[in-house]
Amino acid sequence: MSKNYIFSSESVGEGHPDKVCDTISDAVLDACLAQDPRSRVACETYAKCNLVVVGGEITTKAKLDFSAIARQAIREIGYTHDDDVFHADKVLIMNAITSQSPDIAQGVDARSADGKETDEQGAGDQGLMFGYACDETPELMPAPIMFAHQLGRELTRVRKSGQVKWLRPDAKSQVSVQYVDDQPVRISNVVVSTQHSMDVKHKTIRDFIIREIIKKVLPEHLLDKKTQYLINPTGRFVVGGPQGDTGLTGRKIIVDTYGGMGRHGGGAFSGKDPSKVDRSAAYMGRYVAKNIVAAGLATSAEIQFAYAIGHPDPVSICVNTFGTGKVSDEAIEKAVQEVFSFKPAAIIKQLNLLRPIYLKTTNYGHFGKVDDLESITWEKADKATALKRAVG
Repeated sequence: MSKNYIFSSESVGEGHPDKVCDTISDAVLDACLAQDPRSRVACETYAKCNLVVVGGEITTKAKLDFSAIARQAIREIGYTHDDDVFHADKVLIMNAITSQSPDIAQGVDARSADGKETDEQGAGDQGLMFGYACDETPELMPAPIMFAHQLGRELTRVRKSGQVKWLRPDAKSQVSVQYVDDQPVRISNVVVSTQHSMDVKHKTIRDFIIREIIKKVLPEHLLDKKTQYLINPTGRFVVGGPQGDTGLTGRKIIVDTYGGMGRHGGGAFSGKDPSKVDRSAAYMGRYVAKNIVAAGLATSAEIQFAYAIGHPDPVSICVNTFGTGKVSDEAIEKAVQEVFSFKPAAIIKQLNLLRPIYLKTTNYGHFGKVDDLESITWEKADKATALKRAVG
């Protein structure tokens, strides 16, 4: 039976208040790992008006100036205009960082402890993680979220190039894709909201975004005369960033993953070192799902696994190919467990995660980035042959 529907996904720019906070948190993480790869980091950031609070639990040998790290992150985003209330050099920064709880540390550390069943490295928390892939785009990602990210990335590129003086850092994009027989056939709606200076007219913004961003980024064959463009639909977007709305680390988890097309376990990524399975196991899930699709075992694949804090092995693993599998889901699941290890220490080793690579993931999705596979290792499809062999 055919399935026809419209599915929408959104992305946000680097200057969105939540992404400002994600960026600061990941900048702190990278700074810790650059000096001490064994750092334990759970960094949360809050931003409103001219206030930034950097908090969380960090145990590290690194010697850091957290205020300087935050200011540099804000500066690179682009909050440096004289009329910015939220300005890299003017914000008040509060430090609310403590060390990691020793009770959590003994569960994560690869050592024995009273009440702990093994001396292996355990998961940093309980929880469930999902990985997803499909064949809709070359990146093996859902089309709506990839298109939304591409719009945001190009808008940022143009802004940072300096060629359009009225663009400001805060921005959002949203793309609605029409599916026929579960295949994307056209784009029905595109929404772009971008912060701007006070002196530019709405018509100038609309014409530029449609001509220079949307029509240069999105596939021409998916746009038609019925495609609707909503550009700054409130009519004005001068007040933005943390001045216009509160920012908080970890609030854009659907933007960060699959745009709602694949499920999400609920754990955020930014500011967390890879001992936190919220992040590392979600990356592992993407790695596995992508290799399943790359191997031709299915055109759409989702994997879920779950952990108990302090325990090294997942308590469950489940593969779902939504009826697109060339073999049974049970056969793929068995092959997955032969090819991959889901222990936290093994995930970190397989994906080489104890490096300062995380600022590269913060904006425009943690998945689907294929231009730097040395850093974004979970986007490799290097286990596809092994999976096909394991399936038989």
